[in-house]
Amino acid sequence: MNNTVVDIITLGCSKNLVDSEKLIRQLQLNGFVVNHDPETPSGDIVVINTCGFIADAKEESVNTILQFCQAKEQGLVKKVFVMGCLSERYFSELNEEIPAVDAYYGKFNWNQLIEDLGKEFNSSCCNQRTITTPGHYAYLKISEGCNRKCAFCAIPIITGNHKSRYIEDVLNEVRWLVGKGVKEFQVIAQELTYYGLDLYGQRKIAELIDKMADIDGVEWIRLHYAYPHDFPMELLDVMNQHDNVCKYLDIALQHISTKVLDNMHRHINKEETYELINAIRRKVPGIHLRTTLMVGFPGEGENEFQELMDFVKWAKFERMGAFAYSEEDGTPADKLYDDEITQEVKQKRLDKIMRIQQNISADIQAQKIGKQLKVVIDRIEGDYYVGRTEFDSPEVDPEVLISVDEQLLTIGNFYEVIINDSDEFDLYASVI
Repeated sequence: MNNTVVDIITLGCSKNLVDSEKLIRQLQLNGFVVNHDPETPSGDIVVINTCGFIADAKEESVNTILQFCQAKEQGLVKKVFVMGCLSERYFSELNEEIPAVDAYYGKFNWNQLIEDLGKEFNSSCCNQRTITTPGHYAYLKISEGCNRKCAFCAIPIITGNHKSRYIEDVLNEVRWLVGKGVKEFQVIAQELTYYGLDLYGQRKIAELIDKMADIDGVEWIRLHYAYPHDFPMELLDVMNQHDNVCKYLDIALQHISTKVLDNMHRHINKEETYELINAIRRKVPGIHLRTTLMVGFPGEGENEFQELMDFVKWAKFERMGAFAYSEEDGTPADKLYDDEITQEVKQKRLDKIMRIQQNISADIQAQKIGKQLKVVIDRIEGDYYVGRTEFDSPEVDPEVLISVDEQLLTIGNFYEVIINDSDEFDLYASVI
């Protein structure tokens, strides 16, 4: 029996998390004891799954690597392995700068780690994984890479062109996860709406979701990371046809000014964006839109920023995040533009736009008071059961709080609730 303990530390996005979960499964099949993101790492081996997307994420990844290399020097761990986006992007540099790491792997060859530990990668279980989220929901990665080549984005540099998984391959994974108790699926990809073009010559996201929705045991499907240009409107028809396809869409718009969008290489303009938002809301009444916006990109003057603020006030996004542009080496923007907007101006713009959204979010939450909604219970925290509606994705969206004194509820079960109160972010409810 193999008693070696492996601690896996996952940094970055949910797409990285899926890779970690697959690695955990392979290690467990080979007899290793595995801990994921332990509060106090105690393994013989540490595997760090890194993020290399933006400066802050890269800094966190490097600091984590250095932390565990120091632990290795102190004899607290025996081996340190690094995988993921940062090592995919900076493989040679990391080998040279931090040689204390026992081995570096990229984003796609982490299975070599199993063999380097003297074990065998089990290809018959390559799509199986050990869920690290609460057992009733999982992230479902349907593709890798991106063909969009936005000027600010390093993802295509790291992951390459879009590579879809075959429909039946995805559906088999869904069936397997349902058999393990998963009820809710967060469908993720770098660019969801491009799905299928590389394999089938046409967009297949609507067909995939339609077939997923027909699988017994799939209670909720939620869609993340759509792209606005050439958006497949038939996906909205599927959303309307199936109660278990959440009326929720995560669609990163980045900006509204045509000038800035052109600089970003987004292949869509201001008028088309307004038309798209109108069309989505018209086709799916009650849909909740999540978007991400960027301030301070080259070419954003005061007029362009005002356009963005006006757009946020008009669109009234149910969920919105924003961040300030930071120049990423190797991207088209790094080569084409000077990053002339000061950090101070970027931060002021970011604060301003988030204050606008904060008021919008509070109003939208307040409009739910008195309504009956379906909620899944994720966990108990203090005096409350914490749950979510179909309009809320885990970790990033508001939550629903139900007093533990009210009645006994089961984690992972769905309940009908009445919304009693709200604040800027969360809802307070009672089970019907």
